[in-house]
Order: sequence, then C-alpha cells, then structure tokens
Amino acid sequence: MSRRRNLLVGWPLAALAIVAFVSLGVWQSRRAVEKQAMLDAAAQVLAQRQPVPLLQASDPGRARSYDWTVGTGSFSRAQPLLLDNQMRGGRPGVRVYRVFYPDAPLPYTLVGDALLIDMGWLPLAGDRTLPKVGFPVSNRIEVRGLLAPPPSTGLALGAGIVRQEDAWLLTRIDLAAIGQVVNGTRRLTLAPRVLRLDPSMPLGFERDLDVLPNTLPPERHRAYAWQWFALALAVLATALILTFRKPKP
Repeated sequence: MSRRRNLLVGWPLAALAIVAFVSLGVWQSRRAVEKQAMLDAAAQVLAQRQPVPLLQASDPGRARSYDWTVGTGSFSRAQPLLLDNQMRGGRPGVRVYRVFYPDAPLPYTLVGDALLIDMGWLPLAGDRTLPKVGFPVSNRIEVRGLLAPPPSTGLALGAGIVRQEDAWLLTRIDLAAIGQVVNGTRRLTLAPRVLRLDPSMPLGFERDLDVLPNTLPPERHRAYAWQWFALALAVLATALILTFRKPKP
C-alpha cells in the first residue's frame, strides 16, 4: 500500500518537474534562435553597409531590424544618459547615450523623431562616481553607424531613470520614460531604434558594433537548453526506475 501511495504522489511531481524543465529548455532554444537571427541580420548589414536615410530610425515597421545609415543633424543640449551595469573587458562601466535631432533633407517632408546615439563606453570608478561627459559638438554634424533596437530592458524594476549630478543614470533603455524627463516640461518622442556610432568616427568613447553586448550569446542559450532537457530526461529515468524496480522482500 505504501509503494502504491508513493507512486501516486511521485508521478505527478515527476511530471510537473519534467514539464517545467522541458519548458525552460524550449525557451532557451528559442532565445538561441532569436539571437542567432539578430547576429546574422546585423552581419549582413555590416558586410554590405548600404546606407539608408537617418530618418528611417523612426520607421515603426523596422523597429527590430538593422540598417546602416548616414545622416546629418545636431545633438540636444540635454544632459547625457548613462546606462549602468555595462561590462567591457571585465571592467564595470556605463554606456553613454546622447539625444540627436536628425535633419530632414528634401524630398522628405516629414520630420523624423529624435533618436538616441550610443556614444560608447566609459569605465566606472570604484566609488561609483559617474564619469564626466563633455558635450560632443554644438553645431550640425554628420553621423554614421548601425541603426539597431535598443538594449533589452529585462525585468523592469524601479524607475529606470534617475538624475545624478549633471547626468541621467539609467538601469534600462525605456524610451517613453526618457522622453518624459530629458526635455524639461515638453515630452520628447524618440525613434524606436538607436544609432550605434561607427567606431572609426573620431567622436565618443570606446565602442564596437557588437549587437549583443552584456548578454548571453546563442551558444550559451543552447548549452543551457541541453542542460534543462538533460534534467528532464534524468527525472523521467529516475521515475521509471523507481516504478519498475522490484521491491525487496
């Protein structure tokens, strides 16, 4: 009777564990596919480097796509935006963003949204004193680089943006929240994509065009997927062994 009761309790628990482990493995596999697609799309754009107008950053239909772009405009006088918790070469730091206003050259009649430009990475001091970020240029300038989706927000906990000294410190890129605070009393509409500056431009700070910075690459997701699938298989094997094992006299 005790063995029968153990089986009646054990199998539902084993089934729940198997379903949970398989679900986690499937999720990791999907993330690997998604990130590999992002890498492939960005690599194709960077190989061709066929420029599109900078105003295409405002196209909602390409919010998750990549494009090489060249355009002119001017930087906002707003304080810089510093994205926290950015590792580079094993060192902690911040990624610097600036608001940029693209020009609307003819034959375009629609003025594009402002957009964020990724100016690069700066190290963070041990006491977490924010680095001083000077204003790049006040007049009209040509920029070029990779239009890309902003970094993933992850779990949206807390305000996401706070004022510290003469900069805005970010825990995530929340375009709506940024648009509410960086332009004073007037709400700023930001393009759904950011511009990753060409590293060869003499502007900004340390940077590259890695589209998956500070996140897991596809191969890590695949490895985690196999681990979850292996755990599901181990639970199933254990349950079968305990079910069909002959009881000792």
